Amino acid sequence: MEFPEEELLAPGHRGCAGCGAAIGVRLALKAAGRNTVVACATGCLDVMTSPYPETAWEVPWIHVAFENAGAVASGVERALKAQGKEDVNVIAFGGDGGTADIGIQSLSGAMERGHDITYICYDNEAYMNTGIQRSGATPYGASTTTSPAGNLSFGEDKPKKNMAFIMAAHGVPYVATASISYPEDFMKKVKKAVETKGPAYIHLHQPCTTGWGFKPEQTIQLGRLAVETGAWGLFEIENGEFRVTYRPQERKPVVEYLSAQKRFKHLKEEQINEIQEFVDNQCEELGI
Repeated sequence: MEFPEEELLAPGHRGCAGCGAAIGVRLALKAAGRNTVVACATGCLDVMTSPYPETAWEVPWIHVAFENAGAVASGVERALKAQGKEDVNVIAFGGDGGTADIGIQSLSGAMERGHDITYICYDNEAYMNTGIQRSGATPYGASTTTSPAGNLSFGEDKPKKNMAFIMAAHGVPYVATASISYPEDFMKKVKKAVETKGPAYIHLHQPCTTGWGFKPEQTIQLGRLAVETGAWGLFEIENGEFRVTYRPQERKPVVEYLSAQKRFKHLKEEQINEIQEFVDNQCEELGI
């Protein structure tokens, strides 16, 4: 796949060094092209790209509240149609908190109503912008400021919410998972999503150097480890047909992924084994 040279997310924004969200949005906009309007929920992406009076966005962009990216994108899509502009890509970006938790109501409504939009969740697995609090997408065992590891607590004690399958249950024509560390796979999915008539949802896994606890230059490596260990699977569901889009030749032990991050450093061998069993079962179910 060709990578367009045009940059629609300008450099010089205030994202952390090694920020996975910035990489994801840059790739997504390259795939979608300039004929795009973006609705962006409150979160890391919003704060780092639009500190008044600056903006890093080279396409029409609107800041929205945590809870209503799906609703605003729906309104933008209907307004464009009323003007006879049915060829414009409408993309909503929301973090895992603004998608799996605070924004799930408006997102579900947009999917149910069948709006011609693409929703991309950039998932760094916690509320990173406000202090690394756990979200519904925080994985089992991770330590956050609201699910801390300590003498009286284990860390996050619930499994990660499966947003891709929740969206697929709405019967929408296109749902996919992706990773910033597999850019061709991700960009192909974005292109397919924006060309799909009706709602499309992409759940993008993106490591966070600040919240996960690794060196900024290791962002892509961590994303690859997530996929190569099976902790994150790459697939798409197109008109109800499920297909794995990348399958590791030989899955690595999940401990390689966990031990590379500060948020999992408290885990004991028995807990790592428990996570490995969960990953094995998940991969078996998905055929990865």
